[in-house]
Amino acid sequence: MGIHGLMSYIGENRNFFNNVKLQNTKIVIDGNNLFHRLYFDSLIDLQHGGDYDSFTDVICKFFDALSLCNIAPYVVFDGGCDSTDKKLETLKQRARDKIQRAHQISRGGGGTLLPLLGAEVFKQVLVQLQVPFVQCHSEADRDIVTLANQWACPVLTLDSDFCIFDLKAGYCPLNYFKWKNVITLKGGSESYISAQCFSVENFCKHFSHINKALLPLFAVLNGNDYASLPSLETFVARVQLNIGTSAFTRRKNTRIQGLLNWLSRFTEPQEAIENILKYLKPNEHEEVRQLLSSQMDEYTQSEVDLAKFFQNREAKPDVPTVMANKAPEWMLVALMKGELAPFLSDCLIMKRTFLSTQVENMGRPSSHRCSLYIRQVMYGLLLGPSETDPDSAADVTGQCSKVHCVEEFARHERNLRKTSIQTVLKRFSSTGVHSLRSLPEISMSDRISFLLDTLKVKPTVQTVPAHLRLTVAATCYWIAHAEPRVTLHHLQALLLCIVTGELHKLSGNWRCEKGVRVVHERLSRLRLRKQIRNLDIDVAHVFCQWQSCLLMGIYLNQALCYPLAVPDITRLPRPRETLLKEGEERTIWQCRLHRPQGRKLHGIAEGQCF
Repeated sequence: MGIHGLMSYIGENRNFFNNVKLQNTKIVIDGNNLFHRLYFDSLIDLQHGGDYDSFTDVICKFFDALSLCNIAPYVVFDGGCDSTDKKLETLKQRARDKIQRAHQISRGGGGTLLPLLGAEVFKQVLVQLQVPFVQCHSEADRDIVTLANQWACPVLTLDSDFCIFDLKAGYCPLNYFKWKNVITLKGGSESYISAQCFSVENFCKHFSHINKALLPLFAVLNGNDYASLPSLETFVARVQLNIGTSAFTRRKNTRIQGLLNWLSRFTEPQEAIENILKYLKPNEHEEVRQLLSSQMDEYTQSEVDLAKFFQNREAKPDVPTVMANKAPEWMLVALMKGELAPFLSDCLIMKRTFLSTQVENMGRPSSHRCSLYIRQVMYGLLLGPSETDPDSAADVTGQCSKVHCVEEFARHERNLRKTSIQTVLKRFSSTGVHSLRSLPEISMSDRISFLLDTLKVKPTVQTVPAHLRLTVAATCYWIAHAEPRVTLHHLQALLLCIVTGELHKLSGNWRCEKGVRVVHERLSRLRLRKQIRNLDIDVAHVFCQWQSCLLMGIYLNQALCYPLAVPDITRLPRPRETLLKEGEERTIWQCRLHRPQGRKLHGIAEGQCF
C-alpha cells in the first residue's frame, strides 16, 4: 500500500514528528520494506545479480545495533496476493515498472531492483540470528498495526499508509531511524538509537485538529494502491479545495493539503461522504459510497492475533476462509512460519504467479524460461489433478493427463506478458499421485526421488555434502537447460562463488586451519578489486538463469516439506575477478565481464550430472 505523494509531503514538515531515543522496547518491523531499504540504502551492487554476502553483513549489523540498545525486533512479512484481487492492477503496473528499471540498470543507468534471491537471503539471516518473524496470509499492514497496538510499541517501516493508522506508540520511518549511529551513554551502561516518530496528533493539529477518523477517507480520495474510480477524480476536480497560503504549500502538495483542509470542516466520515456525493451524479452515489466504505476499512485493525503466534509458532493460524478451504493445515502453519514462500500460496489460491524480472538481456526470452519445467511440476504438486479423483488417467510417461493451468506474468522483451502454463503431474515412485493434504505423509526417500528426478539428476548427487545437494542439483539442471549455453568459465565462476561462501563459514570457526583463513582472505581481497568495464549482458543472462533454477528448486523443496537441506545462500558472493590460466586475470562472474571464449563443457548434459 501507499498514499500518493504523502511521504514526501510529511518529510517537508518536521513538526509532524517527535524526536525519540529508542531503547529497551519491542519494535514491530515491516519485513518486506526493511530488506528493500537495507539493500538499496547500503549501495550494494544492483547490476550484476546480487552481492548476497555483503547484504548479509548489512543485515547482521542492523540487528546487532538493535541488540546493543535492548530493542527486541519482531519482523512481519507480507504473504500472497489478496484473494479479492483488489490490487491486481497495481501489481501488474509494479511488474511493468520493474522491467523498465531492469532495462535501465542493464545499460548502466540508475534505478533500484532487488536481486532475485534477496528476500530468501533476508529470511535465512533472520533464522541464523534467531530473530522472530511471521508471514501473513496477504498484505501485512493491518496485522502490523494490531500487533504494535497490542504491545504498545512503535512500528518501523517506510510506508505512508502508517501515517493514517492510529498507532499508540507511533510510526518510525526507516529513513529517520539512525541505526548506523548508535549512541552509547558515558560508562557504556546504556545505548539508544535516535529516531523521529511520526505523530498523527501533530498531523491532525496542523489541519485545524481534523478528526483522526477522517484520515482513511483522505487516503482514499488522494489515491492509494486500491482506490480507482473516475467519479472520485470528478469530485476532486469540482470541489473548491482550500490549499492555504503558507510557505509550506507547494504545487505538488496542493491536492494533499486541499483535501485535508476540506475534510477538516467535518466532524465524522459519514458527514464528509454525503457531501462528496453532492458533487456526483445520482446514479453514481451507491457505487462511490460502497467503494469509500470498503477502502476505508483497509485502515482498521485486523482480527489476526500475531502475538499468539509469536508465543506459540505451532498455533493454528487465523486465515481467510478461501485460504482455509484450499490449503491444508500443515501448509497454513508453514506459510505463517515463513517456511513456504508466498509464491506457492499464490499458485494454490489464485492459480497465478508473478516472476520477478532480473537484470538480464531484454532481447532474449525471460531467464525464468530456463526453470519452466521445475515450475510446471511444482504447480502440479500444489494443484493436483483438475478433477477431484486422485486416480486420474495417466499417460505412458506416468504423468496424469487431466491438469490445471496457472497464469504466469513475466517479462517478454520489455513488456509484461501473461502466459497460461499447463501443470505437470508427476507420480511419486512408490505411491503415485497424492493429495496436498497427505503430502507430509509420503516417505522422505520418495520425496527426495521426486525432487531429484524433476531436476534431472541421478541419486548419486546425495554423495555431495547435505547442505550443498540442492545447489548442486539445481546447477546441473541449469547446465542442461540454459540458453546461451553454460561454458567452462561460467561454471568456474559459479564454483568460485560457492567455495568462497564455504570458506567464509569455515574461517569463522576458531578451530579452522590457518590455510583455510589465508585462502579465504586472498579470495576476499581479489573480490575487492574494481575494474571499469561494461556488463556483458549475455553472461549476466546465463547467471540470471542459474538464480532462477536455484530459487525454483528451493520453492519445490519447500512444497515437498524439505526433503533436502536448505542451501545457505547468505554467503554467495559476487567475485569480480579470478585467476585463470597462466596468471591471466579475467572477469568471469556476472560483473564487468569479458565474454568467456570457447572452452565449452564437454560431457555434461542432461541426465549426465552425477
